[in-house]
Amino acid sequence: MNRPLYSFLWWLALPPVLARLWWRGRKEPGYRAHIGERLGIYGPPPPVRPTFMVHAVSVGETRAAEPLVEALLARWPDSRVLLTHMTPTGRATGRALFAHHGERVIQSYLPYDTGFMVRRFLHHFAPRICILMETEVWPNLIAGCARQAVPVALVNARLSERSLRRGRKFGSLMVQAARAITTVAAQTEADAARIRSLGAPKVAVSGSIKFDVVPPQAALDTGAWLRARFADRPVLLCASTREGEEALILDAYARLPNRPAGMLLAIVPRHPQRFDDVAQLVRARGLSLQLRSQMSGGAVAADVLLGDSMGEMFAYYAACDCAFIGGSLLPLGGQNLIEACALGKPVLVGEHTFNFLDATDEAVAAGAAVRAADAQALLAQAVRLLCDAGARADMGSRAAEFASRHRGATLRTVELLQQEFE
Repeated sequence: MNRPLYSFLWWLALPPVLARLWWRGRKEPGYRAHIGERLGIYGPPPPVRPTFMVHAVSVGETRAAEPLVEALLARWPDSRVLLTHMTPTGRATGRALFAHHGERVIQSYLPYDTGFMVRRFLHHFAPRICILMETEVWPNLIAGCARQAVPVALVNARLSERSLRRGRKFGSLMVQAARAITTVAAQTEADAARIRSLGAPKVAVSGSIKFDVVPPQAALDTGAWLRARFADRPVLLCASTREGEEALILDAYARLPNRPAGMLLAIVPRHPQRFDDVAQLVRARGLSLQLRSQMSGGAVAADVLLGDSMGEMFAYYAACDCAFIGGSLLPLGGQNLIEACALGKPVLVGEHTFNFLDATDEAVAAGAAVRAADAQALLAQAVRLLCDAGARADMGSRAAEFASRHRGATLRTVELLQQEFE
């Protein structure tokens, strides 16, 4: 595929894409807001100021970008950051994280990747550098930046073997995009090698910025408040679960023959539009349910707590005894286990962690995480930890040490960016 064909296909896809956006807005009204931005339509341009564009597609990438955004604002005090997203939850997360910076952090949706919309976006915001997080390679955006001599950096970059095979199916389109990226800061040597194989000219290994994310004190305070509501109940947190996983976990939990006295299962789905569906799954199995959104000052007595809130993942980690990281029971690639490790929590994962393979394998090797083949094995491992305070403390200590050992990627990334910006 070449870029003209890619652009043509984008134009063909726009009507169904916009229809899906409107449909999703039934449950998440944020999808119906700021639609003009997605099409490259803006109001008056912001005041001229050196601008770092940081693209963080959704919640995970936005939270991962926090230490980088803070470091950029500190290193260049006369600059601002344009934080772009693709989802309303990512935008809301960015607004919550950076509200204290006022106009030094502005937000927008990234327009759909057509040449026309990209040109309007770049003309309106005039970024001095375009920083893409993790896997966000947009061919027309990168080509537009190259035409306007705007350096493009792919930071905290990761590329699994699966994604590499998928990228190669696009032929010259991805090769041209990779060659036009000015600099890449990869998470691991394996990621760097795969990115180089696509033709990226300048690739360095910086580590994962996610290790530098610091739990905010407000989240820790909320975690302490939650823990007080749980009293002395042993708590298994299932974090960032994906469709299909909750049913497996709930079935295994309901059949658990040796459930510890008072055990509480806390489930936090990754996507907020699924909160109601997961609540129905709980009730259908005859389990009692407590919604986080309806918690008051009393103790939680239900079998299951549904985390139907946004931006509280650190609080849930702080309040639990051990944590399962979702997206890994089914072949979905897994989610980030670093936040749980940073808070010194024993971590459980499934077999499918290709999105975070190196970090997960290292955590398992360090004794910070344990793999489970299925939901039944997951609950068995959780029961083992919940019933053994010594094993739980040892594993939690290993998790905290693992997270601490990998910090420093933000500084290395900023030093790479400084070479391009100055």
